[in-house]
Amino acid sequence: MVKHENFKTCDQSGFCKRNRQYADSAAAQGSAWTSPYRIDSHTLKVKEGQVTATILKNIEGHSSVELPLIITFLRSGSVRIRVDEKRRQNGDIELRHSSQARKDRYNGAGDWALVGDLAPAEITVASSDDEGLTIQYGRAIDCSAHITYLPFSIDFLRNETTHVKINGQGLMNVEHWRPKLEKQGNESIENEEAQPPTITEHAVDESTWWEEAFGGNTDSKPRGPESVGLDITFPSYEHVFGIPEHAGPLSLKETRGGSGNYDQPYRLYNADVFEYEMDSPMTLYGSIPFMQAHRKDSTVGVFWLNAAETWVDIVKTKTSSNPLSLGIGAKTDTHTHWFSESGVMDLFVFLGPTPRDIMQSYAELTGHSQLPQQFAIAYHQCRWNYVTDEDVRDVDRKFDRFNIPYDVIWLDIEYTDGKKYFTWDSHTFPDPIGMGKQLDSHYRKLVAIIDPHIKNEGGYSVVDALKSKNLAVNNKYNSLYEGWCWPGSSYWIDCFNPAAIKWWQDLFRYSVFTGTASNTFIWNDMNEPSVFNGPETTMPKDNLHHGNWEHRDVHNLNGLTFVDATYNALLHRDPKSPRRPFVLTRAFFAGSQRMGATWTGDNQASWDHLVASIPMILANNIAGFPFVGADVGGFFGNPSKELLTRWYQAGAFYPFFRGHAHIDTRRREPYLAGEPYTHIITQALRLRYQLLPAWYTAFHEAATDGSPIVRPHYYVHPWDEKGFAVDDQFYIGNTGLLAKPVTTEAAESVDFYIPDDEKYYDYFDYTVVHGKGKTHKFHAPLDKIPLLMQGGHIIPRKDRPRRSSGLMKFDPFTLVVVPDNKGKAEGTVYVDDGESFDYQDGAYIHRQFSFDLTSQTLASQEIGKTGKRSKEYQKTMATVRIEKIVVVGAPADWQSRTEVLAMEEGAKQGRTVPISWHAGEPGKAAWAVVRDPGFAIGARWKIDFS
Repeated sequence: MVKHENFKTCDQSGFCKRNRQYADSAAAQGSAWTSPYRIDSHTLKVKEGQVTATILKNIEGHSSVELPLIITFLRSGSVRIRVDEKRRQNGDIELRHSSQARKDRYNGAGDWALVGDLAPAEITVASSDDEGLTIQYGRAIDCSAHITYLPFSIDFLRNETTHVKINGQGLMNVEHWRPKLEKQGNESIENEEAQPPTITEHAVDESTWWEEAFGGNTDSKPRGPESVGLDITFPSYEHVFGIPEHAGPLSLKETRGGSGNYDQPYRLYNADVFEYEMDSPMTLYGSIPFMQAHRKDSTVGVFWLNAAETWVDIVKTKTSSNPLSLGIGAKTDTHTHWFSESGVMDLFVFLGPTPRDIMQSYAELTGHSQLPQQFAIAYHQCRWNYVTDEDVRDVDRKFDRFNIPYDVIWLDIEYTDGKKYFTWDSHTFPDPIGMGKQLDSHYRKLVAIIDPHIKNEGGYSVVDALKSKNLAVNNKYNSLYEGWCWPGSSYWIDCFNPAAIKWWQDLFRYSVFTGTASNTFIWNDMNEPSVFNGPETTMPKDNLHHGNWEHRDVHNLNGLTFVDATYNALLHRDPKSPRRPFVLTRAFFAGSQRMGATWTGDNQASWDHLVASIPMILANNIAGFPFVGADVGGFFGNPSKELLTRWYQAGAFYPFFRGHAHIDTRRREPYLAGEPYTHIITQALRLRYQLLPAWYTAFHEAATDGSPIVRPHYYVHPWDEKGFAVDDQFYIGNTGLLAKPVTTEAAESVDFYIPDDEKYYDYFDYTVVHGKGKTHKFHAPLDKIPLLMQGGHIIPRKDRPRRSSGLMKFDPFTLVVVPDNKGKAEGTVYVDDGESFDYQDGAYIHRQFSFDLTSQTLASQEIGKTGKRSKEYQKTMATVRIEKIVVVGAPADWQSRTEVLAMEEGAKQGRTVPISWHAGEPGKAAWAVVRDPGFAIGARWKIDFS
């Protein structure tokens, strides 16, 4: 179980407690409360898509604190709001303890997280008076921002309706710099300007302003209290989603107590929390401060760009216009309260109006998910640890002997020489090159772990260079920081330092990291960073990074900087023929999606952890980092054979699909499970491989428009209020495949919720499931995977079982056509070489398939763009054909047909190809099969069924 004593609650985190007290004091005063922040209208300017002004923080009896404000209306349609502190911008403060930390507030998170167009758009001043200003903006919809001067607040409207309110509750709080004054007896006294005028002195806890102790460590806090806080309200929105990573439901809970609610805020502070507990707002390994609010047919979002420790409170209030209405016509407002320990206030607002619009805007801002190599979306086999290179070879052979597909085998820390990274244990791994060659013979890959802690041992060239070049993180005295991790005494590479990134890049060259080859890829673990003897199992906050930024300022970015350095190292490993890197990271932040994959960390072999994996994976997907999975089987503990089997069936629908286990667990490779379990697990793995074309197409969509790879109900059916909180079933890309893994012990069935009036069909036997807004019992014994196909889609797949995805490269395709209620269906397939960047020059195939029962036709057309490598790639794929077309729900009048007409672009005439019609059993749909129509996957063609 998680060791709660190692991690802070809000009451143990000084700035969290203070900001909650601030909110409580404001609530206690009710309508008498007035926020002490106002815009000085004399400083306000509107120019070239920006509003600039100075916010004044009123302090009774003292000069106001000046807070520069910049509001930028971006061409993407989103709005950015930044608030800084003038005195700190100017360096006009004194640091305590002779600290060498920076005096200004950290404003560099965007340098790492943002890659999109930040240019301002054209705006219009709709109205302006002494009380405020209204700006109209938006490229396709009618949006406006109403800025109120006293007290400062902003209302964001779409079509004249308010959707987001900033500081509507008056909880904005910028803890400005103030000097510490000493009383006799070493008691501190604070300058009166510390207190907002309407909060009584006893309401503010001063004990953590100047230092803060936890877990045997004392944080020196050389700049004193410096948190930023803000309330953001979503009027008439009951559901909010996002802000991963937490082990809780997809629809976020309230955090101020009450039945079924949490009493702690959601915490975002990347930490090594193994055996984490379920249904909790407790922080985990990654942080993405991006939230969506959703109601029927409307979605909005906010992105709080701050890399320091952050907490988010959520409170929902329900109001009714008529007290006698018994709740009918009531509306729910969701109030969120965000506060971070340090840095500038930097907020983005997105007005949608659809979930897809929100995801596109966020992806344009922070970057799209990486398009990985094909192998990366297949199955990965891992444990801590495969103990020798012969052990790896033996596992590889046994997968083949049992005809079980897999693509990647992983090495945890024990492959190294004494846990020194970039080395091999010569006794247990004497021939890593030979091991890699055996894997490569079947197009398989190796992933080796490389963590950010570098062993402190004399004669180890890596640590010698790290120290001599001053490339490590420093302590508060600006000398080398030493901590404890897997190797014992260790130092940590500082990837905020450009010189450290360059040095790190060189370490991955084949001539340096000997024993690796082009089929070796990397796992970045422990990069929160995890420090075994540090406060909350991480670094002290007053450590110093490159540029003398405190660790408190950049903590949640640390993992991103490390994986970014590794990604670029792999990119430069083969400069003449670069291949897409694959890097798995445990810690993440907004923007990490550009570099690779992540997973939900050190889970347990228990049914509740299997249950929790699904909303956790969905949360990452709608927060812009969709390449995510959970350790299949559970990392800690030994799963029962039933649990292991059900977990593989669920894992087949994780975007990142990896089995992993702790060093103290029993071996659990699929072939060891015994029958019938091995056969059932193998079928789940083969289903994943069969559907790889559909998965790869979904990954391409994520890499081009920000779409989630697995999609919750509210995203696909934004009008269906009954489905907004559904988080135990989900859609795969745009395929119409609806999966509901079995997550209950001894279950023989699941209840599918069907939101729409379309017919759904069992993927395997075409059983019809139909009935809008209802749950439907679905028979699911141990050997049955609950998977439905929604009418209206065409699903690409490959039906020939192979040992790895690389062996499927030139296999033929099957198309499964599932018409909707109107007899229509559409689908796409995206294909490239699955490894290089040639697709950026047009070396890909992107086809759209359209079926119309009325016209009795199925057609294919290209929807991609041509480039300099398009023709060359088309030639390499000329022999890759469509070998089968299955039409589910085929009409009865096709029963007598034996042939259909196939026509390909460029051919002088069509040709007939065979079709067979098959009657469905009771409750199941009929289907028809067109065999070997002879079309190349990249060709334009048409089939006439009439």
